[in-house]
Amino acid sequence: MIRCSERAVTLLRTASDAARRFNPDARIRLVADADAVRFEFAEEPEAGEHIIEHDGGFTLIVAAGLSGTVDVVDPHDRLVLIPDGVTTGSGP
Repeated sequence: MIRCSERAVTLLRTASDAARRFNPDARIRLVADADAVRFEFAEEPEAGEHIIEHDGGFTLIVAAGLSGTVDVVDPHDRLVLIPDGVTTGSGP
């Protein structure tokens, strides 16, 4: 399951809205990348990925096996996926 902090919802909605002005089919994809995750844009899910229609106004395409909370860290408002069971000391 993927959850999003309030700060992440704002950032993801802003990014999605901007991308969809250029490509109405653009969605945000979360993919595993070595020891972290990568956020990118895609039009369709690949095999094994699933779609989450977030009530924050954006769509996520999520790679199989990913779960946790999408949050934003400083500097530069960087999106991260905090795995289930890991605490960061700051609230979402």
